[in-house]
Parts: sequence; C-alpha cells; structure tokens
Amino acid sequence: MQSFPVPHDAVEPVGYAFHAGNRGLGFITDLGYPTKMLIERLREVHALVIETNHDEKLLQNDPHRPWPVKQRIMSRHGHLSNAAAAGVLEQLLAGKIERVVLGHLSRDCNTPELAAGAVRAQLERNGRVNLEIYCALQNAISPRFHIGETSRDDFQPTFEGTLFCSAPAL
Repeated sequence: MQSFPVPHDAVEPVGYAFHAGNRGLGFITDLGYPTKMLIERLREVHALVIETNHDEKLLQNDPHRPWPVKQRIMSRHGHLSNAAAAGVLEQLLAGKIERVVLGHLSRDCNTPELAAGAVRAQLERNGRVNLEIYCALQNAISPRFHIGETSRDDFQPTFEGTLFCSAPAL
C-alpha cells in the first residue's frame, strides 16, 4: 500500500494505491486537483475509486449554499468536479486502468447520470469506451468488484480475519 498527500482543506489528507500480486486499486476522494505525484502513484492501478463531487453548473446555481462555500468547493483545495475527475482519468489512460468507481457525489449538486456522462464523454473522446464505469450511491452498498487473482501471501492479515474469525469449538 502507498499513501500520498492530496490537496484538500483538511489536516494531512491522503489518497491510496493498494497493490497485490500484479493488480492495483486506487482510492482518491476529497481533493481539489490532481497533483503530478497523485497521477504517478495511480498509473499502475487497474481499478480506481475517484471523487466526482459536483456538476459545476448545478453547484453554481445551488440556492442552498452561500457563495463562499461554493468557492471553497470549487477551489484547488476543495473537491473534484465531474469534468475534473474525467481529466484525471484521461491522464491515467496510458496506464493500466480498467474500472472506475465514481464516488463522493453531492446530493444537491450532482447526479449519477451527470457524473457518469461526463466521464464517458471524456473516455469516448480518447477512444476508450472499454473502461467499466460504476457510480457508487450514498444510500446503497456497492457490489463487490473482482480486481484480479492474488495469492494468499499477497496481503497481510486483515481486521476481518482477525476480528471475525470463528470461535474454537468447545
């Protein structure tokens, strides 16, 4: 596992790249823009969970958020818009990316259709219609995704294995 800093208005926020065997999973949310380090760390991942927080027009027209909040969200230390997330994916197309999970969607300023549409349009412009795109919902558990084959020794013991092992028979 590699962690790396991401630009966001929080204390030391990070993104992650998990690798096991010859497969990788990246996880980036709560970031205002993609840094060069972020792009380099994610070039080898096959699946990526990425923030698609807002549609820029919906955010600008949102009557519930005051202008300073909108400015913070759109800033370089705020959140990725659908278009900005699509731009990140465009930079990763030369790598190993196969599947994208869109996450951290604003309830008021985005929809799964807008987020997926922006990403699909960017991928189509780059001739990559074969990428699998899934939009995670706030009110539902996402399905499990198969990323690749790994051997038993690829991962360290997890909390699940430690905390949820069956009790010895008496």
